[in-house]
Amino acid sequence: MAKYVVSPPIAVRRIDHYDGQRVTYHYRSHRTDRMEHETVDVATFIGRMVQHTVAKGFKRIRYYGVQATKTFAKVKMVLQAALAKVEGVVKGAVKIIARLTYRQRYAQSTGRDPFRCSHCGEEMEIWRIWQPTYGVIYDEGEVIKRGTYASTAQRAGP
Repeated sequence: MAKYVVSPPIAVRRIDHYDGQRVTYHYRSHRTDRMEHETVDVATFIGRMVQHTVAKGFKRIRYYGVQATKTFAKVKMVLQAALAKVEGVVKGAVKIIARLTYRQRYAQSTGRDPFRCSHCGEEMEIWRIWQPTYGVIYDEGEVIKRGTYASTAQRAGP
């Protein structure tokens, strides 16, 4: 239980209202990417929170496979040796690819700058990203409205 006292499955600030019978809380929906509000009775709310606790004797596994700390320590040396061999065959290929930006890689593979308008030739800025299945993925206007734009701009480096 100590794990959930330190970091519970839901932050207290996400609980909007509690009247003794019902709990209202909010969350960001993965389907709509909007803030959703839900009101449920206390027993349902507690049930949803308790399902995140692990039964006595069970261990929580955060990472498994190659990402597991124990496995990664063993595989790390093999991966480094393999990368060194590849780099020896193709001189500096790994380092060169890592240094190129998306814009440079795209221009290198297609021969055109993805941030230049094909009509007027001016440099474009990303304002909104739309995907056919998911809709709007990124909207600069929403970022500005939320007020996170200034804090992001201050952290961003060259």
